[in-house]
Amino acid sequence: METKFIDRSTSIYGTGSSARFLDDSEVTALIHAGMASLDIDGRRVLLIVPDGTRTAPLPLLFRCIHTELASRVAALDVLIALGTHQPMTAAQIDRHLGVLPGEWQTVFRGVRVFNHQWDDPATFVSVGEITTAEIESLSGGLLSASVEVRINRKALEYDLLLICGPVFPHEVVGFSGGNKYLFPGISGREVIDVSHWLGALLTSYAIIGKLGVTPVRHLIDRAAALIPTPKQYVAAVVAPDHGRLCGLFIGAPEEAWKAAAHLSAQVHIRYIEQPFQQVLSIVPGMYQDMWTAAKGMYKVEPIVADGGEVIIYAPHITEFSVTHGATLAAIGYHVRDYFVKQWDRFCHYPWGVLAHSTHLAGVGTYDPVDGEQRRIRVTLATGISPERCIAHHIGYRDPATIDVAAWAGRESEGVLVVPRAGEILYRLRHTNVNE
Repeated sequence: METKFIDRSTSIYGTGSSARFLDDSEVTALIHAGMASLDIDGRRVLLIVPDGTRTAPLPLLFRCIHTELASRVAALDVLIALGTHQPMTAAQIDRHLGVLPGEWQTVFRGVRVFNHQWDDPATFVSVGEITTAEIESLSGGLLSASVEVRINRKALEYDLLLICGPVFPHEVVGFSGGNKYLFPGISGREVIDVSHWLGALLTSYAIIGKLGVTPVRHLIDRAAALIPTPKQYVAAVVAPDHGRLCGLFIGAPEEAWKAAAHLSAQVHIRYIEQPFQQVLSIVPGMYQDMWTAAKGMYKVEPIVADGGEVIIYAPHITEFSVTHGATLAAIGYHVRDYFVKQWDRFCHYPWGVLAHSTHLAGVGTYDPVDGEQRRIRVTLATGISPERCIAHHIGYRDPATIDVAAWAGRESEGVLVVPRAGEILYRLRHTNVNE
């Protein structure tokens, strides 16, 4: 199925197909059309891009955008939307953007690149508040709290925020992308915590891969509306396994995201007829700790049978979280109700970390008498020791005992191997939430 958009009434430019890739000339032409429509001559543009935990042909996109804008604008700078991830080094940035040795002084002269400094209070400026009444309304009564909306102050120092990044099924918001590159990409902790905890209350199992404006999407769109700077979005849909583009949509963040999400639902969701007892999720090297590698659980949880097991195979990972490790050591991994039914004990911990904990543990129940009951088991076959896994209330398996080749081809036994886990969502066909 192919979808084309050149809608000047809403300024959406794009095309996409689940059956083919876009060639470089198509990408160049789309970016030319999308950038030509922008009133940015002599103005300052901040390009907001994801970090290395998202697959996208950023070198191609960055070069095309620079070609279109460099001679027109007063400034074109880049801000990496880290959320609370680790900053990228200069060498990592060069690879990420496809900048060759010497090109910062020649081709890209004058372009500055910034890591979002989420851990520095001086980074942020407040742009308003979302009231308790609004949060209660958009969450359907699940959450009652107001939230201050703080954003990287650079978002107010430019004349246009140009977001560029991919869209995938997402465990917190349904589908990633759009204004999510602002919240949590370059936001303060307040919206990060409230949005992620709302996603945890809904559960990843229910929200991941859900099209439309989910409660969490509603929240981040509402926060983005408080930023006065105009915004445009270059929304990429990336083919699994190849890293090439299936689609590209350019326009207002909400509209371009909507078009990309519909294509992502065709490209990034694989439907399975029957659940599996065991799933071996092979996590790629772009995920360097369990904070990011947990996507290997989120994206397969729907196809694991009750009482089954997800094994996250990532021998290269040695930390639960470089950033949030101390908090995770204090709380461990638990199902949502473990925290909800002991809220006085846990409410002072960062809600975003509580959300990560519940997402990796999966759905389940908690009762003070009977304890915690998890629907499935989650086992880490990583470089994290058995003692640390036990202390974090998560399963352990020695990765040296796993011969990946010997696990392949055992679907008839109820065993599935998922290579390069983390971006493709697996779902049982009869539970398609988008039908």
